[in-house]
Order: sequence, then structure tokens, then C-alpha cells
Amino acid sequence: MLTAINMTDLTSHPWFFCGIGGSGMLPLALILRGAGAEVAGSDRSRDQGRTPEKFAWLESLGFVLHPQDGSGITSAAQTLVASAAVEDTVPEVVRARELGCPRMTRAELLAALFNAAPARIAIGGTSGKSTVTGMTGWIMDQAGRDPTIMNGAVMKNYAGSDAPFASARVGKGGLFVSEVDESDGSIALYRPSVSVLLNVSLDHKSMEELRALFGDFLRVCDIGVINLDDPEAAALVAEYTPWLGYGITNREAEIGVVEGSIVEDPFSISATVIDRRDASHHDLRVGVPGRHNLSNALAAITAACAAGVPVADAVAALASYAGLARRFDVIGTSPSGITVIDDFGHNPEKCAATLTTLKAQPGRVIAFFQPHGYGPLRQMGHELAETFARLLGPEDITILCDPVYFGGTVDRSEGSERIVGLIEAAGGKAEYVPAREDCAQRIVELANPGDRVVIMGARDDTLTLFAKDLLARLP
Repeated sequence: MLTAINMTDLTSHPWFFCGIGGSGMLPLALILRGAGAEVAGSDRSRDQGRTPEKFAWLESLGFVLHPQDGSGITSAAQTLVASAAVEDTVPEVVRARELGCPRMTRAELLAALFNAAPARIAIGGTSGKSTVTGMTGWIMDQAGRDPTIMNGAVMKNYAGSDAPFASARVGKGGLFVSEVDESDGSIALYRPSVSVLLNVSLDHKSMEELRALFGDFLRVCDIGVINLDDPEAAALVAEYTPWLGYGITNREAEIGVVEGSIVEDPFSISATVIDRRDASHHDLRVGVPGRHNLSNALAAITAACAAGVPVADAVAALASYAGLARRFDVIGTSPSGITVIDDFGHNPEKCAATLTTLKAQPGRVIAFFQPHGYGPLRQMGHELAETFARLLGPEDITILCDPVYFGGTVDRSEGSERIVGLIEAAGGKAEYVPAREDCAQRIVELANPGDRVVIMGARDDTLTLFAKDLLARLP
């Protein structure tokens, strides 16, 4: 276990973030800055001119930004925060080593901050972590707990013209709500008061490794919250107590849904929540669509309940939950009635949730997918292709451009054209258009009134700009 950082000592020395604009780094930098620490950083995206508005906003908050050339590392007193994947040849790493600066990974810093809080809610699982973190944090905020929230996505409840990239909230209530990552094994660093396990499915690690990691995640907490609808998660409950269960279909779950009460709309979902401990009923409406988001809402309600918030208060708070950027984020509808949706879907489970939500309503779907790297495409390409072929109908179409590539030595011999071939072999309809800008023109040519166009992918903030530009071009 890491030694927890004393929050009162955070301002005693400066911090430097390598890759400060990343989805995992930025909220950590905001939390440290909010605690009064001196924080500087660099980012390759800034040097390449991508998302300049993000870095201008960070500078407006008092962050000192440098080129990623090592010039920002000037003192041995600085702690370098860098992803474990950052190469030793990166200039900041080289300079920090020369000066003898301490170094922490993103996960180590987050775990140290998290473990230092008096009360701690950790959201774990293969999919849905950011949404449930946003929901849980909002409930705890509305309940007066003044939480600190660490998210991997921008939380619309806290975003605005003065905070366009609000992926963190800095509170003073002694409660820390955070998503925790299993992909690099760092989930083992956290010591939650409440551990929330959403699901367990194949992604970055083998199922055997995931069962061990998530099992330990439940073992070290004071109380677990477990999705009993997920067979792999439910299989872990026999070993770990105490715990609370939730589920849409599982009738043993303490927090569940009254059968027949679910109403799905294009951009929201409603249901009657039942607390089986006292048989009380609570009308829930959450302004994000899909049954997966109903499950996410149940997870957040149960997590809040485990932390002492009454179910009725948690349900009421979710009525004003505004959602996350890039999670089924409706950008707008064109004059002719073509809707553009921006979505973070990038692995089979996340893509399946989005596509299932879209297909629950009438109308054709045009799914644009930008893979988040050549490595992930090789690892899960077959499963991704099967997902698009199975969930989209004969009238729908998937369009893929080349994967995200910002430089490096990765093997680029197999790309999106292979996935298009696999989709077609499985009975789906797909096209490969190498350049993203050409994909936009192709979508404009294909789209008809009433279509839904979903822009899917990860690790590239410019996808949102692509979605907005596309909407402006549609009739």
C-alpha cells in the first residue's frame, strides 16, 4: 500500500505533469491545483497544435505550460508525474533523472490522494466507470457531502464557459469519489470505503487476472456494491462481505427495478426503483438513454446508499444529472432532422451499449468508428467487427478511418481495412475510408433525414470537433 499523501503538505513542493492534457492527467492536475499546489506541465498535443482551447484554459487557471522538451524541469524539488507507459527517452523523464526528481505514475498519485481521504468511493469494472463516477459524485454533492470527484470524462453538471473541461471537482467534505483502473493493475493500490464493481469482461487482461484483481478490490473495502446482473461480478460475492447488490433483472438485488416499469426514450430512461430491504418504491428518470445507463444509475444509487445517503435522496438527485461529454453526447440535429451523437465507445462492450441504445429507437444508424490505436485493433478487432455486424441492421452502415496514430514505432501493418472485411464477412455493411476528413464527406453523401450519426472512438479529443463540424455540414 502506498503511503498516503498528507493533503496539508501538498503545497510544500512543485509538481510537473508530463501529458497534462490527457484524460487521466488533467483531473489530477486540477485536484492538486485546487488544493493550492504549484503545478506545471507539458503535452505533445499542445506542441502539435491540437485542442489549443484546452491548454489556453489550463493557463488561465494558473498552470504553467512548457514545450515537451525538458525545459519545464528545473529543480530537484519538483515531482514528475508521468504515465507508466512514458518512455525513458522523453525529455522530461531524462531531465528529471539528471536532477534526481522523484517520479510518480498517474495511478500512484491518484491512489495516494484517494487513500488520504477520510471517506472513499471507488468505481471499478470494465465499462461504465466514468458515468457511474459522475452519477455518484453528483448524488453525493446534492446530498451535501461536498465531494472531490476524479473522472476520466468532462462532467456536464460542472462544465461551463469558465470550466469547459471539468473532469474533476475539488471539494472540502472529506469524501473522494473516483473511477479506478484495472487495465494496468493499479486498482490494487486503492483502499476504498466503498468498492463498486460494475462488470467483469475481457478487455486489457485475461479473465483470470481480472477475477483476481476485482476480487482483491472487494476484499480490501469496508462494503462492496456489486452488479448481480453481471455473472462474473455476481460470482465474486460469495467470497466477500459485507456487500449490497443491485440489478435490473436479478430479483435478489437489494436495489432493483419494478418489472414492467422501464420506459425508454431516445435521450432518457425511466423506471421505478425498488429498495427490497423495506419494499419502498421510487420513481427514477435519468437524462441519458439506454438500459446500460439504467444499470449505471442503480450502481450510483446503491453506492450512495452504502455511503449513508437514503435511496429516495439518491434517486431524486439523478433527475438533474446532466451526463458526460462524449458519452452518448447529442451534439445536435441538422435542419433536415439528422442527429449527430459523440461517443467514447472503443471496445466491444462500450460499442455494444451505444449501438443497442440507438437500435432501441426507430431510424437508420450511420456509425463512424476511429480505432484508438493499431495495438488495440489487433487485440480486439474480431470482437469489434462482430459487435457492429450483430447489432446493426441491413439498412445501417459502419464507416472506419485509419486508427489514431500520433507517432512512435507501433506495428501499422494491419489497420481498419481488416475490420471492415471482418464486418462484411459477418453479414454487416461497412466501408473503409482512410482519411477522417474524407469520412465526413462520405457521411454527408449518405445521410438522410431521420438518420442518427454516431461518432465513436477514444484517445482523441478532436473527435468532438469532428462531430460538430460534421453537424454544420449536414442539410
